[in-house]
Amino acid sequence: MVRDPFADEETPELQAVLDALDDEDCRDIVSVLEEPLTASEISERSGVPLSTTYRKLELLTESSLLYEGVEVRSDGQHASRYAIDFEEVVISLDEELSLTVDISHRARTPDQRLENLWSEVRKET
Repeated sequence: MVRDPFADEETPELQAVLDALDDEDCRDIVSVLEEPLTASEISERSGVPLSTTYRKLELLTESSLLYEGVEVRSDGQHASRYAIDFEEVVISLDEELSLTVDISHRARTPDQRLENLWSEVRKET
């Protein structure tokens, strides 16, 4: 089944979001993302070692807190760029007294939507 590249992301597991928000390296990474950056740029600006940066970027993207886009280069050496993908994270108590998480995502730009579509096409080929 192919995921709709234009659809909103599914809400991640509460524990994954809490783990990302509780992680000091993840918070350091988020704090340097004033603009989309590559993993190397993030590592350099945040002071987090590159190998750790890759693991934390995966945690942040799986938690729907960062957006991973692809910078298409003419030489074919495409690069991932990461950007903040949330405006607000709300943790609440539902009727069954269970904690739930709701993430208010930023609207996708046309370029990001095209990146999503391109990524899905590349996965299928």
